[in-house]
Amino acid sequence: MRRAAAFLALLLCLYWTRAQGESGGVTGNDITQTEVQSEILGVKATNDQTNITPDIWAELKELRDMAIEHSVELRNSKSKMEKLELENTAIQARLTASESRNAVLEERMSSSENEVVKLQIQNAVLEARLSTSENEVEELKRENTMLEARMSTSEKEVEELKRENTDLLARVTACENKSKVLEARMSSSENEVEELKRENADRPKVAFSVALTDEGAVGPFSTDSTLKFSKIITNIGQAYSPITGIFTAPVRGAYYFRFNGFETRESIIIGIGLYHNDKRITLSYDTDDDIGHVTVSNAFVLELEKGDVIYMVLISTCGVYDDRNNRTTFSGFLLYAL
Repeated sequence: MRRAAAFLALLLCLYWTRAQGESGGVTGNDITQTEVQSEILGVKATNDQTNITPDIWAELKELRDMAIEHSVELRNSKSKMEKLELENTAIQARLTASESRNAVLEERMSSSENEVVKLQIQNAVLEARLSTSENEVEELKRENTMLEARMSTSEKEVEELKRENTDLLARVTACENKSKVLEARMSSSENEVEELKRENADRPKVAFSVALTDEGAVGPFSTDSTLKFSKIITNIGQAYSPITGIFTAPVRGAYYFRFNGFETRESIIIGIGLYHNDKRITLSYDTDDDIGHVTVSNAFVLELEKGDVIYMVLISTCGVYDDRNNRTTFSGFLLYAL
């Protein structure tokens, strides 16, 4: 019986040695498995010592198959463990990188959150300012609307003023043209006036106005008589003589003469004549009426040579009347020299 157990143990050792040679060496798991198998075989050997069966080779074969199966499973488990360790190493590296990135991201997130807070505050301020700006814009729009209306009115007024200015400009231009013409005429007139002034400065000034008498009735006489107007009212140039009653022309020129006769007595004919040298220019007469007032008058412009004489004559059988009221008068003056 002891010989059989020893022989069995020897066979198992040989089998294990061959299996390890085929697999390329013994590992820690294989030693453990071998120890287990040895314990199992020792138990079986012990049991077999008490209960030996003739089919021992079948059991050995079964044990060998089980040992091979466990060896294969151990090798597969080792490969899987190595793969898992490599995967764990890669995962740990990725995890470390992820943790680093997460730390960076957290830092960036914290910075971003701070910036977000700042931006929210800025946005709140900007919203307030925007609201204020919108109110101001609305107010400006209303003001612009009012200004546009006023501008439109002003533009219409400007257009109207432009038209008026155009009309006024045309009128002003016309007035300026007229003014230029008037200035030219004025200049010409001023020149003529200056010339006339120079001429008048050289020309004698002649004018007289006289009344007959304060004594009342004069005439009638039996012959024609020169009337001597003794009351001198004006005698510029002393061309009239109250002593003779004769006006003597100091220069050649055009002269204006006027006379007036008055009579109050009934049945008395008034008759007076104006004479140029020895030539009678006019004869004015009239008869008294029932009231007793008669008036005659006349006027002439005469061209006289220097030294010509003008005088008034009372016609014979006629009378004339004068008093302090200067009812019978004789006047004349030089119009211009020739």
